[in-house]
Amino acid sequence: MNIGAVIQARMGSTRLRGKVMADICGKTVLGHVIDRVRQCEELDEIIIATTKASHDDVIVKEAERYGVKWFCGSEEDVLSRYYYASKENNLDIIVRITSDCPLIDPFVTDKIIKFYLDNDFELVTNAGPDLRKRTFPRGLDVEVFSFETLSLAFENAKESYQREHVTPYLYENCEKIYYYKNDIDYSKYRWTLDTQEDFKLIEAVYNHFYKGEHDFYLSDIVEFMEKKPEIAQINANVKQKSLK
Repeated sequence: MNIGAVIQARMGSTRLRGKVMADICGKTVLGHVIDRVRQCEELDEIIIATTKASHDDVIVKEAERYGVKWFCGSEEDVLSRYYYASKENNLDIIVRITSDCPLIDPFVTDKIIKFYLDNDFELVTNAGPDLRKRTFPRGLDVEVFSFETLSLAFENAKESYQREHVTPYLYENCEKIYYYKNDIDYSKYRWTLDTQEDFKLIEAVYNHFYKGEHDFYLSDIVEFMEKKPEIAQINANVKQKSLK
């Protein structure tokens, strides 16, 4: 069984252009994401899924610099990009991660993958559209599903938002979906990178913890923010973009 993390990345973000190549402590955001995902023990592959647009050539070069695979597909139809990247690399299980999550936690990711493998669900996630079921900080988002399930979305999704955001069709049509929850609800925290405020918060976390090694994870960052609540306030007013 081939399990691969497919990490979507592009330069053309509407709210913070070029964010995946922004520098934090001497490395790009994408580089940090790759380094953290590499710590996952349940993964066989890491594939950076970017676009055929010339401005995304830098992402291909960054993937090559870090020694991970890459795939170039549609800029707007991200669902097709995931499908063809997964097909080209013969993935049986896809772990969906986005490149705007430089605090992604490999231990949380491994637990979600293992839960998926040990149970019978079409999709296992700690994110998803039902915000009432979210218990992890936004920015630790993971979705796990099979290539067969991905194919179902690829073949049937018709709406533009279903193609752009990869998994909406699955949430709307699959019956066996499991929301993986943390023991403590930390959903109030926003650790994803979409705005300048988000960048300032993530940079503050890295400036505090990062000394060349990724050895700080969920509990460490929560403890830091509990001691310094002003850090969490940096992006407290940022609203997540709607899928539609």
